[in-house]
Amino acid sequence: MTAALGALPRAEQYFGAWNAHDPAAVAAMFAEGGTYVGPTVMGPPLTGSALADHVAATLAGFPDLRFEILNGQFVGGADGTVVTAQWLMHGTNTGPLLGQSPTGRPVALRGVDVITLADGKISSVEQYFNRQALAEELGFQMRPLLPVAGPFQFGYAARTSTGSRNIPGAVSLTWVDTRSEQEADEVKFTAAAIAADLSEQPGFISWAGLEIGRRLYTITLWDSADDVRLVMRNDTHLAAMKRLLNDDFCAAFATGVWTAHHLNAVRVRCPACGRMIDLSQAEDACACGQPLPPAPEYW
Repeated sequence: MTAALGALPRAEQYFGAWNAHDPAAVAAMFAEGGTYVGPTVMGPPLTGSALADHVAATLAGFPDLRFEILNGQFVGGADGTVVTAQWLMHGTNTGPLLGQSPTGRPVALRGVDVITLADGKISSVEQYFNRQALAEELGFQMRPLLPVAGPFQFGYAARTSTGSRNIPGAVSLTWVDTRSEQEADEVKFTAAAIAADLSEQPGFISWAGLEIGRRLYTITLWDSADDVRLVMRNDTHLAAMKRLLNDDFCAAFATGVWTAHHLNAVRVRCPACGRMIDLSQAEDACACGQPLPPAPEYW
C-alpha cells in the first residue's frame, strides 16, 4: 500500500518535468536502464541520454507543450507499481518535428501513459496515442486509406513484448464492439494497463492491440495454456470483465484461448548467400559458413 500511495505523486512529478520543459529532469526520473517507448519512437526503447534527446526534440517541436492529466489510476504490478495516466497534450507546432517543417498549428492530443515504478524510480513508460490523429491536427499530408475497401477493413495496432523468442504454446484473443469513441478510449486505456501488468508475469510473451472500425482486439501470446490463467488473477482484468457483464457498456464481446495445432519452423535469411535457413535445423551458421542472425521474436 505504501508503494501505491507514493506512485501517483511520482507520476505527477514525471509530467511536471515535461511541463517544466526540462529534458534532464525527465530522464532523471528513470532508474538506470529504464525505458521509454511510444508511437513516435522509431527503433528500440529509449533510455538515458537518448531519452533526454527525445524529450528535447519533442519540446523543440512544441515549445509551449503542456500535459493536462485527465485521469491517474494506480493499477498494481508484480515487481513494481504501475500507474496509468490519461492525458491531453496541448501545444503549438512552431519548431521542426519528426523531420517535418513547423506548421504553426495548435494540437490537443489525447493519449495514455503506462508508467511502471520500482524503488521510487521509473523503470518503464509505455505511451499510447493515435499517431494519425496527431498528423491530421498538424495538417500533414497523409496517404489516403479508406476505412473500408471492398471486403477489407483497415485500422491501427499497438504491440508490446518481453523480447522472448519462445515459440508460443497458447494464444488468447478478446474482441469488444464499442458504441462510441468514449467507450473505445476506455477499452484501449484498460487493455494497455492490463498488458503492462501482465508483461511482468512469467509465461507472457507478447501482446498486440488492434482497432478496426468499432471493434477492438487484444491478442496475447503465452508459453502455455496454463500461463493464461494469470490474467484471471489480474485485478484490472477482473474489473473490466465485471463492467462488461454488469454495466451498460459496449455492444458485444467474446474471448477465448487457442493452443497450436501445428507450427512451422522459424526461418531466417543468410546475409551472405541469401538462402532461407530453418533455425531448428541449423547450428548458428549457414551451410556456406556465414554466422546466422539471432532468432527473431516469434510474433
